[in-house]
Amino acid sequence: MYSPTTRLLTVLEILQSTSGVSGPELAKKLEVDVRSVRRYITMLRDMGIPVESETGRFGNYYLRSGFRLPPLMFTNGEILAVMLGLVAVRQLGMSRIIMIESATTKIERVLPDELREQACALQRSLTLNIPISEASPDEIISIMSIATYQHRQVWLTYQASNRDTTARVIDPYGVVYHNGFWYGVGYCHLRADLRIFRLERVAKIKLLETSFIAPPNFDALDYLLTKISMLPDVWLVQVLLKTSLQKVQHISRAVGVFEDVDGGVLLTMRAESLAWVARFLVGLECPITVIKPFELREELRQLAHTILMMAEEYNPQGK
Repeated sequence: MYSPTTRLLTVLEILQSTSGVSGPELAKKLEVDVRSVRRYITMLRDMGIPVESETGRFGNYYLRSGFRLPPLMFTNGEILAVMLGLVAVRQLGMSRIIMIESATTKIERVLPDELREQACALQRSLTLNIPISEASPDEIISIMSIATYQHRQVWLTYQASNRDTTARVIDPYGVVYHNGFWYGVGYCHLRADLRIFRLERVAKIKLLETSFIAPPNFDALDYLLTKISMLPDVWLVQVLLKTSLQKVQHISRAVGVFEDVDGGVLLTMRAESLAWVARFLVGLECPITVIKPFELREELRQLAHTILMMAEEYNPQGK
């Protein structure tokens, strides 16, 4: 079933994916005896791979702590996932910082011909319609992400929209990319409240040793979108959509807040243009009741009149 080379690679793959495995376990997986397992371990050590072992009859084999090899083989699905990720990061405008081109070249160099062709096709032909991000240093995104994951506080200097710069200690709860901007969401000790931070406005940042306890099940994206939907623009719009939450779940939460209520779904949003809101609501293709503002009803009437005029504009049969 296995060739010697395949068995050797399988041993390495198992060692990289586990914290330890015994000789008998490896023998069972490889369909060989324990003596053959010891031979494969010796071969890996001769190749410079630091395979350690515990003494005793039931001792485990394991890789030295901190040692990892890059993936040796990709399946079609794996290479698709890797290349899509590289395309997305390039589209975000980060390739100059994290050396996307270099990573892509290294991966393509070691792929078999068939997978290399697929990888090149994705790189050359695929376009993702992702908003280009505002410049946020890779170091800031990285430190905020590590701090969120490890529940460690960060110290930073932040320039607000009014150009005032302040030093703050933050408990970061999440990092979010939304509509071309990177955001950090967390508790601000300076303001003693939850805050949203645009990461391109962070001038300096330092990871601290002090830890914090994050709220359970905190959804940074949901909090961000809720706050954005409530920003003071020109119009506060509330509309009852006579449909179900399930039928509008495909709509981006950046549009507004959708709430399940008696009679349908309550949409609360803020917008600068009621004309845009009217066109958006018509596109939902469900009955609606405008709660506020009153001016939106007039905007819908004008849109309906325009659509009727467009329908009657061209009549080659004179009917």
